[in-house]
Amino acid sequence: MTISAAIVAILLTAFFTAIREHPVAAQGTMPTEIVQKNSAAKGHAEIYLAGGCFWGTEMYLRLLQGVVSVESGYANGNTAHPTYHEVCGGSGHAETVHVVYDPDCLSPQKLLDVYFTSIDPTSHNQQGNDRGLQYRTGIYYTNQPEDVAARDRCAIETSLQKLQENYDVPLAIEFGPIVNFYRAEEEHQEYLLKNPNGYCHIPYYLFDELHKKNVSCHLKKTFDRNTKYEKPDQAELKKQLTELQYAVTQQAATEPPFHNAYNKEFREGIYCDITTGQPLFVSTDKFESGCGWPAFSRPISESVLEKREDRSFDMMRTEVMSKASSAHLGHVFHDGPKKSGGLRYCINSASLRFIPRDEMEANGYGAYLDLFENGTSRIS
Repeated sequence: MTISAAIVAILLTAFFTAIREHPVAAQGTMPTEIVQKNSAAKGHAEIYLAGGCFWGTEMYLRLLQGVVSVESGYANGNTAHPTYHEVCGGSGHAETVHVVYDPDCLSPQKLLDVYFTSIDPTSHNQQGNDRGLQYRTGIYYTNQPEDVAARDRCAIETSLQKLQENYDVPLAIEFGPIVNFYRAEEEHQEYLLKNPNGYCHIPYYLFDELHKKNVSCHLKKTFDRNTKYEKPDQAELKKQLTELQYAVTQQAATEPPFHNAYNKEFREGIYCDITTGQPLFVSTDKFESGCGWPAFSRPISESVLEKREDRSFDMMRTEVMSKASSAHLGHVFHDGPKKSGGLRYCINSASLRFIPRDEMEANGYGAYLDLFENGTSRIS
């Protein structure tokens, strides 16, 4: 081991020891009580995750396939049965979500990976615009029975160590056993379901992404070059799509620039019609245009798209739709890379589902892998 590697190892060891011992050291001053409505049935597991304001964390994790139930509460604080006002006033509790999940469908590592996407893991006592001790991040596991506690602790340590590799500064995620948890007032349960326009520190495109993955789990099938893609009826679309996806694809709305799922996505893969699953674009034709939306120089095939004149907003534009579903995708302009034909297909992320190249086979798109062979294979 080199000197630098040894130093890194020592620092990481010290770091994980510190975060592991922090909540344990405070146990003596905390009430030990769990007050919750949901419980883990036989075969299910549970974990407590603090990720800033619990409104967004609860809603986000609720969308994850394999999660059985979620509820908001206050964890590992210094007083019993705190109110929201008392927590904001410095009771020492963290706004926390109690998650019950099915480990046969959702591994603890996968659950934590999704949780990590919703937070800034290096931020101390702050997420988004929220600041204060109650907005600290934390992962708390049940300490009984001992074999389950040991399993969960190992999974959490492994996930944190993997996450730490992506940062040059120590993580700010508290880690230890759950000492106390008090279910929050009913007005804070399912808050964003009751108040769709309520504040949330988690970017809304992440909710869309998680929803898309859930839909894909239910709709998974095998696609080939001869697959006939059909648009679901409106009732089914409203079940499958988020509010934003529905507004974009069915009502020709436009999502916010820059703050959308695929503007900065440049991994290899294909982009499919969110309503039917039909492949429309491939990553080899995607480029950074600076417009704030995904930009492609051409579709997989001109036959998969329909274009029509759009005079809305006192402008003359060319609208782009998916031919099989008539879903609105975006517009095409003549200011793209000249070496690629000069076109820029400016497409809403909300109209697409991205399938990474290494997941295409598992998602039924193995027949399209030859699109990446020498970057020349196209659909006729």
